[in-house]
Amino acid sequence: MSETTYDDLAGVVDLFGALTREELETALDELAFKQGRETDGDALSGAVSDAVDAYYLVPYEDDETDAELLTVGPMAFPTLPDRAEDLPHILDYPTREVPRDELATQVESRLRAAAASAVQTGDADEIERLLDVTYDLEAWADTDVGSIRERLDAALDAEGQA
Repeated sequence: MSETTYDDLAGVVDLFGALTREELETALDELAFKQGRETDGDALSGAVSDAVDAYYLVPYEDDETDAELLTVGPMAFPTLPDRAEDLPHILDYPTREVPRDELATQVESRLRAAAASAVQTGDADEIERLLDVTYDLEAWADTDVGSIRERLDAALDAEGQA
C-alpha cells in the first residue's frame, strides 16, 4: 500500500478526530461504495494495520472508555479521498478530541519499544525507518526523542563498523 493511501486513511480519520478500528473500516467501506468500488474486508483491515505500523495512524488508549481509538500520526499528511467529505453526514460517529500530550506520551513509548527491538535484532532498515519517525514525532508533538535517536544512530554506526 502506498504512502498516499496511508495519507488518505489519515484524512478519513481526521474528519472525525479519532475512530475505532471498526468505525474506520466501516467508513472506508462506505467510501468505497460512494466511489462505486467493491471492498475487501481483509485488505481494509490490513491497510489499517499497515498504516498503524508506519505511524500514519496511531492508537490512543482511552482510559475512560477502555477503547482503542485511531488518530492521525506523526508520519501522516492527511488527504481527503474523493467523496470523503460526505462521510460525517452519512455516518453517525462522534467527533472526538484526543488529548495531544497523552497521545504523544503513548506514541513515544511505542517508538521507544520499537527502537529497542530494532536495535536488539540489528534490523538496519527498521532502524533507519524509526529514525525518520523520531524527527517527525518531534515536529508533530511537543516531545524530545533525542535519546531514542541517539540509540538508533549508535546502532547504525555499530552496524557499519561490523
